[in-house]
Amino acid sequence: MKTHFSLLAVSTFMLLWASCRPTVSEPIRLTGNAQGTYYSISYYDHQMRDFTPQVDSLLHAFDLTASLWVDSSEICRFNDATDSLVVSDMFADLFQKSMAISRETDGCFDCRIAPLVKAYGFARTNRRDLSQSAIDSLVALCHSRVWLDTLPNGIIVIHKENAGAMLDFNAIAQGYSVDLLCEMFGRRGVEHYLVDVGGEVRGKGHKNDGTLWKVGIERPALSKNDSRIVEVAIPLSDESVVTSGSYRKYYEKNGVRFSHTINPFTGLPVAHTTLSTSVIDKEAWRADALATAFMVMGYKDAQDWIRRNPHVKEAFFIYDDNGEYRHYATPDFQKRIDSMQ
Repeated sequence: MKTHFSLLAVSTFMLLWASCRPTVSEPIRLTGNAQGTYYSISYYDHQMRDFTPQVDSLLHAFDLTASLWVDSSEICRFNDATDSLVVSDMFADLFQKSMAISRETDGCFDCRIAPLVKAYGFARTNRRDLSQSAIDSLVALCHSRVWLDTLPNGIIVIHKENAGAMLDFNAIAQGYSVDLLCEMFGRRGVEHYLVDVGGEVRGKGHKNDGTLWKVGIERPALSKNDSRIVEVAIPLSDESVVTSGSYRKYYEKNGVRFSHTINPFTGLPVAHTTLSTSVIDKEAWRADALATAFMVMGYKDAQDWIRRNPHVKEAFFIYDDNGEYRHYATPDFQKRIDSMQ
């Protein structure tokens, strides 16, 4: 699984602003930093309200719940704990959603992957040289039981079977935060917006000229430092699109590249030819988690999974075929691409 790096780097083609000061015909644009990445939001509001304080406050509160980079966050306190911890409703919801997707994807998505993520140096730790026995021990630890308990007074407690068990919400967190922002805009009567947190994107409504929001999916790069190039563009409205991939965040050893996406069963970075997966879903948290699960499966197994689970209709894969980039799109996703032609 990934520690989470979003790959849409979304070329959200905002050809909508021509001056520094927005008018009713132009979107208001908010930008800033959150979760170790950026946020970029465009929306239309006849009252011309600036929601920067609300956005920053919401994202800060979310970091205090789910960020592995904030020592005082709930997830860091749980990972440091040896047994149980009282947690917030938001933390409990993140955990429940994560475990539901884990069951749905037969364990290919698993938020308990943190001990392996840490061992490979994709968290705030140095990379370890792991023997097979060490990997096997970490895999067993990642599958140890973690569960919630709601007390009669409504307090929620999370428990761990093994003192070394840890959680990592990075493969769902940015999508979840996008959904939180969209809910905030909805409560304030904003009906047309595009929210992007680190490339996890959710749109509603359309641009002021009546056309749909447009989002670009990045071409896999040869190196993490390569410039970003849009491979395909798609329209988006009242839904989310998230891309996960293996080519921006990795480490190299003896000339071999090791992806940050880790297989929860083998304990090894994924080694198949799938370079990126993109998923469209109503909710960004779910698209986020499924994109990670599909990266673990690889595009061929992911295709089989989609055939068995027809409620997931739109996915797009880029894979390496003997040095050539190839695409596979589900029929509904292909229609979306074709509509841009």
